[in-house]
Amino acid sequence: MYCIELTIKLSPMPLVVQRKDHGDAKRLYSDVVDSIKNGNPRLLELSCEKLEDKRITVLVSEITAVQIYEKTSSSTSKRPGFSLQN
Repeated sequence: MYCIELTIKLSPMPLVVQRKDHGDAKRLYSDVVDSIKNGNPRLLELSCEKLEDKRITVLVSEITAVQIYEKTSSSTSKRPGFSLQN
């Protein structure tokens, strides 16, 4: 499972969308980055892979960061973001 995490201005909690396939996750990550770079579209709609009717729309100008990481079931999984520890 791959997570695409969006950090939103003035929001303490990130928005996370999951994808099963690494290729799908990379495409979504690229779409978000492109939207931030271009400011177009103004609104970005994200959907849940498991529940098709579950959607969220985000104002692109409010996204401050986006990251992609693999979610694993082991307790020794890497945390999202960057760290000096392996």
